Amino acid sequence: MTGSEALKRSEKSQNLKVLHLEDSPWYYVESEEGKICYKVGYESETQYLCNCGDFAKNYAKDPTFKCKHVMAVMNSITEGDSENVHYLERWRPKLDEKFIMKIDDKDFVLYSGLLDCAHQKNLCSVDVELIQFPSEENKQTAICKATVKTIDGKIFSDIGDANPQNCTSKVAKHIIRMASTRSKARAFRDMDNIGMTALEELGDLNEVIGNNSPAQKKTNNVKPFVKFKKAEPAAVVNANTETQEQPSVTDTNAAAVETKPKKTKAAKPGNGNGGDKQEKGPLMSEAQKSAMFNLSRRRGFSVEDIEGRVQEKYGVPVEQLTSINAGEFIRFLQQAS
Repeated sequence: MTGSEALKRSEKSQNLKVLHLEDSPWYYVESEEGKICYKVGYESETQYLCNCGDFAKNYAKDPTFKCKHVMAVMNSITEGDSENVHYLERWRPKLDEKFIMKIDDKDFVLYSGLLDCAHQKNLCSVDVELIQFPSEENKQTAICKATVKTIDGKIFSDIGDANPQNCTSKVAKHIIRMASTRSKARAFRDMDNIGMTALEELGDLNEVIGNNSPAQKKTNNVKPFVKFKKAEPAAVVNANTETQEQPSVTDTNAAAVETKPKKTKAAKPGNGNGGDKQEKGPLMSEAQKSAMFNLSRRRGFSVEDIEGRVQEKYGVPVEQLTSINAGEFIRFLQQAS
């Protein structure tokens, strides 16, 4: 080995990381790319070896040959002591704690954490097969089978199911996608050696909390619809009856004034309570309909209550309310407590 070649190797060895296991005669030197480690045995300046190709090729010709890995070990040792040497720790894929969710003292892993850990384990491919399409016969149940492979040829597979009964209302319309996610989550759990249940596998939190938990107690959040009390009119006048007017005295000296009977019309039912007639006119707008149901939700009234009250008050379904009566009913909801 010429002096210039030795100098080049020495310069390259300065940037190599040397690792040393405790109570071991072996050193491990990372390659320049940091992808692999070369095993170096070193006892003295005349007794050393390395398993790299450069050392095997040149040491047989020149017993004084030192590859850059041997030089890196020599540069890290002074007077028999190791200087700037790190203990080599075996790297293992790890599930980040940010992907773990605690619910009622139970740990659940997120699908995103399973996927992250799978990539750490050199995930190669993921295949999902729909093996049951949701239909009325199977109560809208979709079943998917997921198969995952690692770069070293290991294969893991599992199935996942989803239907409106084991999904929340937000994902009930996406049954196939939910079944696919659950099947992949179960396959990733086997691949990652994670025993925690994936949060996406749960139908709802009731499966976690249990029946005795305070969070499980059912409360009725819908207020009962308070019916209008019919107003008592000050005087009820029948349109088919006659009423007598009180005599008006025009002459103080007259004993009495002759009066004639006079017919009066009955009071017209206004927009009051109970049995109001449907006003004629155009049907209510979509904006009025939206406002009516939004207000009812805010006041805690159910849709059935609204439907029943409109039917009782106006004698028509909600959809057939006129714009005038819809406006009246909205004002009632605004004033309801």
